[in-house]
Amino acid sequence: MSSVMWFRRDLRVRDNPALLAALEEGPVTALFVVDPTIWASAGAARRAWLAANVLALAERIPLTIHHGDPRDVVPRVADGRRVHVAAETTPYGRRRDDAVGEQVELVPTGSPYAVGPGLVRNGSGDPYQVFTAFARAWREHGWPEPAPTPRSPDVEQGDSHQRALDLLHKAVEDAPFELPGAGEDAAWRRWRTFRDDALDAYATERNRPDHDGTSRLSPYLHLGVLHPRSLLAEVAHTSTYADELGWREFYADVLWHTPASAWTDLKPALKGMRYDEPEDAIEAWRTGTTGFPIVDAGMRQLLHTGWMHNRVRMITASFLTKDLHVWWPVGARHFLDLLIDGDVASNNHGWQWVAGTGTDASPYFRVFNPVTQGLKFDPQGDYVRRWVPELAHLPGKAAHEPWKSDVGYERDYPLRIVDHADERREALERYQSARG
Repeated sequence: MSSVMWFRRDLRVRDNPALLAALEEGPVTALFVVDPTIWASAGAARRAWLAANVLALAERIPLTIHHGDPRDVVPRVADGRRVHVAAETTPYGRRRDDAVGEQVELVPTGSPYAVGPGLVRNGSGDPYQVFTAFARAWREHGWPEPAPTPRSPDVEQGDSHQRALDLLHKAVEDAPFELPGAGEDAAWRRWRTFRDDALDAYATERNRPDHDGTSRLSPYLHLGVLHPRSLLAEVAHTSTYADELGWREFYADVLWHTPASAWTDLKPALKGMRYDEPEDAIEAWRTGTTGFPIVDAGMRQLLHTGWMHNRVRMITASFLTKDLHVWWPVGARHFLDLLIDGDVASNNHGWQWVAGTGTDASPYFRVFNPVTQGLKFDPQGDYVRRWVPELAHLPGKAAHEPWKSDVGYERDYPLRIVDHADERREALERYQSARG
């Protein structure tokens, strides 16, 4: 007897319960489908990162790679066999799996999360609304130990579509920047380096974009190149790092219960909010030419690497939503176009947390000051100088306030496009009005 293992957001061999379940039935056809819907919705950076990790998996096991609608491809490849998967949790993934499951027997085992979305509930059986309570219950619920790694997986060589292979190789060739190392070996090297060198200081260093104090594992977690359960097995469950993994699980849980919150406000309190569409200002934000150094540094880091430090994600999101008064989906879509870790649950609910429409209890008055945020978290200006060469000549914290220097604009750094103090007042007035 044989079966199919359909890989999606679990591009790994290690700690993969769905793969183990498939192998228990005998020889396995390992399948990856280049889904035109997902492919078309991703920017060049995300396509390149996905392609690189699929190809890395294909070097590890014989991987049958096809292109087309999974509703057609999966039943054809399965040819009456059972299809093993890690349960999908995004709105699109759930709809797709429901459609495929009408034609083949889908066998879900595990998910991309330590605790599957929907499993952590309060005493009344309802989902949690705030992170703190969720995190407590999430830890109490617990999660399995990492699954063993099959030593010699019995995976059959299948026929791949040349078009699918060409698409993947072309995507890697067309990557807009140098990608991180792809595949689970690279992911585990990155984890061990972080664990040994930076984990102890993570609680304080994680907010410093000028330092290499974060794990940089989000791109690998996004595609399931490694599993959060594997990381949780090596850290204290009360640690700040476990908390950050918990946020990822919380946002997945929120999206599971309220799929519409992917692109609409989670909470209706700001339904009457008045937003602007200042195209020139939005373009300045996208290109990192707002005249606010920490904002511009973050947006340029995103453009040039497909990643942005999490503290700076909050700063740049606050600037768009509260200094420019733009509805959060505009920014969320831009981030998802460029981020190689672009995850709809974490990205879009992170944007809502900043915008005041999401899970936080009373965020409407939180407006990040981009100057004081820069001075606090990049105190010597190193991060700004790294990404904004027009300010590289300004020493120390002067890089955050070029308007205070006689030579601040001699290298054509743009003037500020708004007055933050004025826009903060405007944002608060709009928020108060919307809340009645």
